[in-house]
Amino acid sequence: MSSFWSAWIIVLTLATLVALIWLLRWNMKNYTHIEEGQEMDHEFDGIVELNNPLPKWWTYLFWACFVWGFLYLALFPGLGNFSGLLDWKSSNQDVQSLEESRQAMEEAHEKGMIVEYDRAVRAAEEKYGPIFEAFAEQPVEELAKNEDALDVGQRLFLQNCAQCHGSNAMGGQGFPNLTDDDWLYGGEPNDIKTSLLQGRRGNMAPFGEQFSDKEINELANYVASLSGRDRDPDLIEAGKANFAVCSACHGADGKGNQQLGAPNLTDDVWLYGGSINKIEETIRYGRSGVMPAWKDILGEDKIHVISAYVYSLSNDE
Repeated sequence: MSSFWSAWIIVLTLATLVALIWLLRWNMKNYTHIEEGQEMDHEFDGIVELNNPLPKWWTYLFWACFVWGFLYLALFPGLGNFSGLLDWKSSNQDVQSLEESRQAMEEAHEKGMIVEYDRAVRAAEEKYGPIFEAFAEQPVEELAKNEDALDVGQRLFLQNCAQCHGSNAMGGQGFPNLTDDDWLYGGEPNDIKTSLLQGRRGNMAPFGEQFSDKEINELANYVASLSGRDRDPDLIEAGKANFAVCSACHGADGKGNQQLGAPNLTDDVWLYGGSINKIEETIRYGRSGVMPAWKDILGEDKIHVISAYVYSLSNDE
């Protein structure tokens, strides 16, 4: 905040408090020709106003609020750039990355500053860290049968993963369903954990410039036929000739490649929609999906618990 706006806020805040104090003092004195307790010169709907002072308890409450207000402004940040006598703040401001946040946390600790967010993080780590460490010692398959661990994993999932995969983990267009057994990068515990730790970046190249609209339609019909759908035999045969370009990732049989994250085209699971129009759109413009890496955000112990929860969703026997 610039010095001008800082000064503007300070002056405006203090001037408002002073004006309120003056208003309270003005209401405590009788500035009229009418004695206290006597009727005023006007009435409304048969109700006559009396010239009475403010109740004592009300007045005392006002003064207490003023004292608290000045005390709060002196101790805590709130007056422009003034940081307060306690050197307290709710969080480290203006950080742009996790690394900057960690550096700011360390600097604040070294300087003896009171940062409420940092205190909350340290308190949570002290309280819950041993619990996550104990969970991390168990294999994912075993942890997936631990009800306590699954409750914790579900909460972490709802807080961090549900924005894309949904609160029921069934995903949506462009976001995989985690409750079935169809996995782009593999559904084994280590595969799931790797996806969470390192993130995933799926990319299918666009072929709109390589194929004509007619060829794209033929190829879309052939791809649709791989999952057992009834399509025009002539379109299927014509599209099969161009599928060689796709087989580099999806395989000659169209069953995909989990090493590349290339989807299996022979089932009836479609990440971006399985209609002919949607398949044509995918071929013409390509697809690009990104799942962020969570290692630096949540840490390995918490990811271990989330992995167990996600694994349990499609392995609930």
